[in-house]
Amino acid sequence: MGSHHAGELLLAETAASTATISERAQAMLQVLRRLVPFDGAWLALADPVGHGYHSLASVDLDGPTVKFLSGPLMARDIEMTGTNRARPPLSPSDLPYPAQELRTWAECLLPSGINEALALGLFAKGGRHVGFLALLSGDRRPPSPLMRRRLGRLGPVLAQGIDPMRSLLTAARLVRGATAGVVLCVDEGCQALPGLPVDELLTPSSSVLAVARERIGDGHVYSSFLWPVGGPHAPGGHVRVTALAAPEDAPSGLTGLALLSPATDLQGLTPRELEVLGLLVEGYCNQEIAHTLVVAPRTVAAHLEHILSKLRAPTRTLAAVRAERDGLYVPAALAGGHA
Repeated sequence: MGSHHAGELLLAETAASTATISERAQAMLQVLRRLVPFDGAWLALADPVGHGYHSLASVDLDGPTVKFLSGPLMARDIEMTGTNRARPPLSPSDLPYPAQELRTWAECLLPSGINEALALGLFAKGGRHVGFLALLSGDRRPPSPLMRRRLGRLGPVLAQGIDPMRSLLTAARLVRGATAGVVLCVDEGCQALPGLPVDELLTPSSSVLAVARERIGDGHVYSSFLWPVGGPHAPGGHVRVTALAAPEDAPSGLTGLALLSPATDLQGLTPRELEVLGLLVEGYCNQEIAHTLVVAPRTVAAHLEHILSKLRAPTRTLAAVRAERDGLYVPAALAGGHA
């Protein structure tokens, strides 16, 4: 019992480590083998933007087997057996039909000498599906109740270890006072970020997210800008939008984060001046600014004079640099009331 307790503590430490997600996955399988013996194992990440699974780690499985398990037939069989839902570990002996009726077993596992298994869907707090684990055995005897209970108890720890949101949540904590946020996906969609509500400004088709994606697509790891609340003229003031590129070990289907936080210390800049700064950041000349805002060039000159004074910038170029650096501008996409 003492060795098992020590093994469970080691598994928890491994899951909480700062290694990359694939390194944690491989290390967890090695520790797990001491607690729930197996002949082969496969640990996969649930596709965050679609269906299917991406292989993270395996033990004692050849390349063709791992490739098969990572394919659509395995995903289909996981769905058919209900192991994509929160439930105790499932063995083929639990099925109301022969395992051979599942193509994964008939075409891959049984021909490879695998006769038994324990399959477990992995879920984060709140029920978010993060992955799947298959422990495989050449033994024909079904797994014991003790092994089933032990694996079921370890499921949340394994889920924590491969949760793709971990690195994103760490990045999100860089933004103090964030009040809402979403995860940006490569398919132009978005997902909720655990621990933060979703604001109406952060819907998949919103202009806010379009600008955030553009900033990330331009290679900005961290950038921020202002967004008017209640309309282009900001009757409700402004909120700060922060766009963060996804960390290197985030799943390929996720591109970054968009977070909202209160806009403080606008240095006395008016809504119109923030629009002018957004156009400066984009490299507009005075005449182009005047045309976009539908104002006279002398009005633009007056705005620029006030901006340079408030930002204590001797030139428009330096004002644009400071505005972009500090996120003190409204994107050009909104200038003049155009969303």
